[in-house]
Amino acid sequence: MVLLGCGSIALGWSSVAVSITFGIGVFIAIMIFQPISGAHINPAVSTAFAVKGDLPWKNLTGYIVAQVLGGILAAAIIKDGATNITISYSTAWLVEISITLLLMCSIIVLVKIEARLFTLALGVGTMVGLLAFIFGGLTGASMNPARSIGPNLFTNSGNYILYFIAPIVGAVLATLIPWQQEVEPLSDDQHLE
Repeated sequence: MVLLGCGSIALGWSSVAVSITFGIGVFIAIMIFQPISGAHINPAVSTAFAVKGDLPWKNLTGYIVAQVLGGILAAAIIKDGATNITISYSTAWLVEISITLLLMCSIIVLVKIEARLFTLALGVGTMVGLLAFIFGGLTGASMNPARSIGPNLFTNSGNYILYFIAPIVGAVLATLIPWQQEVEPLSDDQHLE
């Protein structure tokens, strides 16, 4: 995800192309790795799943280390793609918490309805691309600590606390929304191929 998404930033692509590329990166990662490891590419999402009880706490540290290292390795290749804020610092916190909450809500709903792999990957990838397009100009629309730590490290862009903590807060808050308990799985004839 970092290699493709931040690579598109490094190449100077338009905000539409960058957003689509991030969405495609997430789609590809889910399609390939969901059957293997659950496609945990985001420390915020992994933490939220641990809070929900869907990921053993003993596995969380390993997931987060692997995710951040993957982002750093990709950033070492492209040396660009930093996440930057163009609004006030306090508003950036609100934006990052809110958009990660929306992302996590989409993931929880898709998992609860037992969406098939393609639908899950398309839904999450589309949500990432859409949020990146709408909010990218404000905060870079990180939603993912592993997406920001590496590129910001190699470009000396800072804001590590914002981009690490705010997405985790947003994702965990999404697990506390009570209406999600009422989402029913899709029947076999409702599944999208």
